[in-house]
Amino acid sequence: MDLPLWKLHNRRLRVVEPGGFQSQPDDMGRKVKVGSAMSRPVVGVIGNSHIVENRFPAQICGEKNLRAVAEVAGALPLVFAGVPDITDVGALLEVVDGILLTGARANVHPTRFRAEPHAKHEPYDERRDSVALSLVEACVEKGIPIFGICRGLQEMNVAMGGSLHPEIREIPGRMNHRMPRLENGEIHPDPTVVFADRHDVTLVPDGVFARLLGRETIRVNSLHGQGIEEPGPRVVIEGLADDGTVEAIRIADAPAFALGVQWHAEYEAAKNPINRVLFEAFGTALAAHKRG
Repeated sequence: MDLPLWKLHNRRLRVVEPGGFQSQPDDMGRKVKVGSAMSRPVVGVIGNSHIVENRFPAQICGEKNLRAVAEVAGALPLVFAGVPDITDVGALLEVVDGILLTGARANVHPTRFRAEPHAKHEPYDERRDSVALSLVEACVEKGIPIFGICRGLQEMNVAMGGSLHPEIREIPGRMNHRMPRLENGEIHPDPTVVFADRHDVTLVPDGVFARLLGRETIRVNSLHGQGIEEPGPRVVIEGLADDGTVEAIRIADAPAFALGVQWHAEYEAAKNPINRVLFEAFGTALAAHKRG
């Protein structure tokens, strides 16, 4: 409509201008923009436990994840702690429109899928395990969009009753899915090498991923040691690497977006045609949830 709609807010009048922006008069009577009437969906992005300078506990999230949410999914990223005594899952899901489970250095603790831990498979982040697995169950039950990347895919499988192998490259016939390293064992210093596409993924014909991406073969990066061994009862495998490693999944009968990928889809999400489509689809699901 052409005429502004006036609303009373904090004892000042706000006007909703044509186009959806809000303004209110400042102390000089000038109109000041204070926000948008059509706010963006909010995505909870899980944090990971780190010790800074060997003494300060911190929750850290990679900025590429946040940029993918903001710039491609069109949502507001909100980092929350992967710590159960800080993060109340029920309260969190009252204020977000979706959840992004990111990749991480730490493996899911083997006791979560009835296996024995081993020092060579450390580090673990049992606090994140507790929060993430509860979130997967709650999001699937409540129809809240959830997107799992790398460790996030693994968490989705474990939450649905599946198991993981701590080191995929040790299985006969499997390739080394870990990030590239120099001859001296150090991680390659060039991120374009580390995150370069490494292998193909074959998608299930007419599956969710194949329909979204409009193709049945894609090429992706690879930066993981742990991977899916046995899928959970509701975990549908949607994509496999040439060596049989599970690369893409969905949760059967989930009422909203519930997809996971083993590669790091947050990398170059605005430019990479595969990753961009996935985050755009996540954004569409977030907007639908917000409207609902």
